[in-house]
Amino acid sequence: MSASSIDDLLSGFTAPRPYTREVAGSAPSAPGVHVVLDGGTVIYVGRTGNLRNRLRQHLTGNRESSVLHQQVGQHLDRRGPVATADDIAAWLGRREVRWLETDNPEGTKDALVLALTPRFNRQIPNRRV
Repeated sequence: MSASSIDDLLSGFTAPRPYTREVAGSAPSAPGVHVVLDGGTVIYVGRTGNLRNRLRQHLTGNRESSVLHQQVGQHLDRRGPVATADDIAAWLGRREVRWLETDNPEGTKDALVLALTPRFNRQIPNRRV
């Protein structure tokens, strides 16, 4: 997919920001969709009822509380010893995050996952005919 196509899909999202605790803390406590990018490529799309809490949870949670945390942990585990929560947060901190407030986070997420097939999304929604 071309960069302009991805830009079109993400129009309305915030500008890319480093995925740090400070940035997560600045997100609104509103429903929405968030994307994690690695070098401009969307690697994860998530939805939530509270963007700030969910973005923090990905960084500070554990593998049971966050699919992204779990997927990144498994990715890092393949490179050496079992990744710690700090390892996962550090890896995410070298990526970027964007978000969009929306009253339809599920539909927006599904559309983005279908279009982008991010590597850290385990489930791809069914394409509706």
